[in-house]
Amino acid sequence: MLITMTTTHQPATDLGYLLVKHPDRTHSFRVPTGTAHVLFPEATVERCTAALLLDTDPLALSGGRGRGRSGRGTTSTPEGFTLGQYVNDRPYAASSLLSSALSTVFRSALRGDSKDRPELAATPIPLELRVPALRCRGGTELADRLFTPLGWTVSAPPVPLDPRFPDWGDSRYVDLTLTGTLRLADALNHLYVLLPVLDDAKHYWVAPDEIDKLLRAGAGWLAGHPERGLITRRYLAHRRALAGTALARLAELRLADDPGDPDTVVETVDVGTDEEAGLPAAVNRQPLAARRRAAVLAALDASGATRVLDLGCGGGALLTDLIRNSRYTEIVGTDVSSRALTMAERRLRLDRLPARQQHRIKLWQSALTYRDDRLRGFDAAVLMEVVEHLDPPRLPALEASVFGHARPGTVVVTTPNVEYNVRYPGLAAGTMRHTDHRFEWSRAEFARWAETVGTTYGYTVAISGVGDEDPEVGAPTQLAVFTRTPTTPTPPTNAAEPLPAHPEETR
Repeated sequence: MLITMTTTHQPATDLGYLLVKHPDRTHSFRVPTGTAHVLFPEATVERCTAALLLDTDPLALSGGRGRGRSGRGTTSTPEGFTLGQYVNDRPYAASSLLSSALSTVFRSALRGDSKDRPELAATPIPLELRVPALRCRGGTELADRLFTPLGWTVSAPPVPLDPRFPDWGDSRYVDLTLTGTLRLADALNHLYVLLPVLDDAKHYWVAPDEIDKLLRAGAGWLAGHPERGLITRRYLAHRRALAGTALARLAELRLADDPGDPDTVVETVDVGTDEEAGLPAAVNRQPLAARRRAAVLAALDASGATRVLDLGCGGGALLTDLIRNSRYTEIVGTDVSSRALTMAERRLRLDRLPARQQHRIKLWQSALTYRDDRLRGFDAAVLMEVVEHLDPPRLPALEASVFGHARPGTVVVTTPNVEYNVRYPGLAAGTMRHTDHRFEWSRAEFARWAETVGTTYGYTVAISGVGDEDPEVGAPTQLAVFTRTPTTPTPPTNAAEPLPAHPEETR
């Protein structure tokens, strides 16, 4: 089994630092199913490739007359004949065995740790990953459905049964190549989860602790993946109880990340059989939450900001994206809920970040209706799906504390478009998208509010939509970018006197 990882980020040989493997040497490791080798076929300043080669032991694969190493048994294998456990494609085709070896050999890289290059470990770099022989139950289409939403360009042509005889058709294997600009840690975690999903035949005992492994490796991307149900079921070897538990925990994460999205709130956890027979075509569409974060990130990038506030950060979904971009030298997430901040801390894995990274990001408990001197002097602030959680009479206090007191150069605000609610089949007429929403604005109402705030506090405003634009009701999310006018003096502090935060206040 073979997988290669190539980068052209210069100096490309820094890939060795990220993998904690010296490019001038061959590294060998004993794993339960054989020996894993790491070598570098090419290592120059311009281009570097690392290869993981797994040399399997047939006796280890057999598990001792069909029983697992623990004696508890193994998951079923596709080989349905007597010698199938000895005569099969396991030594050659990528599977859960390669995924397991990857987690053993590149443990630090999977966590995003790098003692020598911590900043690079947190930076997206150009990558090309190749798995030349991968058994893919679902073919090219499924590979595309799984990897494209994660930011990869996918090439997965089927491998012919025999190139000499085209009429024989294609085999059940694909030659998978992924290209994209991502953090190496994210790339490795994508492979760790999705290789056994594509193969759909785990070759070791699947215990309840596999749920934690799945959620840990899928942090930041699995909860919002359009194929999370299929991924979860296959990764957990179709064990219904485990899949149900995992999907319920993923639903909680999605709710914490994006409480304003009905696709998050109204979700049925389905642990039934996936679409194995034919795998009908699915549209590769990013969830609204992901598109919203992308729009916010684009607005921040256009503003030129380097010091950013995420006000009402919740579970830390946007913070995870921000910390991956080295341009942001200081990132602060605030929330009135200590539970939300705890979730954000876990999601960011702050205790595992290198010291330099830990200095870039801070989490503070703070109420948006309270003037907090710590929030002054930042380049930009984000209020993503936050304002609708406040009672309307308290909005002037938020405006005064954010636009009048903190006064960042740019403020990015997103909020639901109530007119679009009629397009959600699961949302009853007159119902808001989340039970904690105190109001939802139409496009005209949001425009009036934004114009009033801009005029009062000296900001120009640009409004746009996020998500698929409906010709009648607009886009599902409204986005406003407030840019402070340099010549405008600071407004009087008594424009709207904010209230002190109540200890039990919720966002």
